[in-house]
Amino acid sequence: MISKILFCLFFVFIYHFTFHNPAYTEPPKRIISLAPNITEILFALGLGDSVAGVTIFCDYPEEAKKKQKIGGMSNPSLEGVVSLKPDIVVMTTDGNPKEFEERLHSLRIKTYVFKALRFSELPQAIREMGSAFDVKEKADSLAGRIETSLKKLKTTGHSQKNKALFIIWPEPLIVAGPNTAMDDAITLLGSENIASKAKASYPKYSVEEIIRQGPDVIIIGKGHENMREVSATLLKRLKSVPAVKNNRIYYVSDKLYRLGPRVIEGFEEIAVRLK
Repeated sequence: MISKILFCLFFVFIYHFTFHNPAYTEPPKRIISLAPNITEILFALGLGDSVAGVTIFCDYPEEAKKKQKIGGMSNPSLEGVVSLKPDIVVMTTDGNPKEFEERLHSLRIKTYVFKALRFSELPQAIREMGSAFDVKEKADSLAGRIETSLKKLKTTGHSQKNKALFIIWPEPLIVAGPNTAMDDAITLLGSENIASKAKASYPKYSVEEIIRQGPDVIIIGKGHENMREVSATLLKRLKSVPAVKNNRIYYVSDKLYRLGPRVIEGFEEIAVRLK
């Protein structure tokens, strides 16, 4: 019995370090990224030439647009990934299906899972990726710059506490809830995210709930369509809300959606709107 248990523990150990966040003695030569923020981090760490494939949403930096596309974040093509013969597929817990990771493992394709969801988790997650991919010095430098910027931004909170809402998509109405960079930004700036107590990170919300809570500021993130046009009907229904009555509707980029090198710029966009 003891020998069987020891064998099982040995198997789990080998499986974990073979497929989950392996460490390389030199950077892998063929990497597939399954999220835009991961793609940006890989390029920032000097691994852009090793990126063999990305999602259809990976459009920054400019060089990322030229990489082979393997589908979306929630529905990447297994056939597309396999055809590129990757050394490793880099995934995120924020948008990639766990089932896809399991399918890759069944084909003996290694994965690295990037787990940061919030500002405070980002520097350490970058350092861990840098260590795993043998680009530790560059990762330490990038993480340090982000930490320095975060410290400065934490002191820029405004005296006026706004009730704010960050809209991801108007119909169906999806907003930024807890454990998101958007919620972090609003809170660090001394305001209140009215969706911070939701049960999901990106909950579906109702017009009635927005009217009841009456946000002072509504921020609408960038989407794949013209957000001013697709938000028009929703904003008409919210005409009694202070944010709409006082013309405090702001459209921002998708930088806060991408927990990576440009997330500080996204934070600064929010800071200007919440003054």
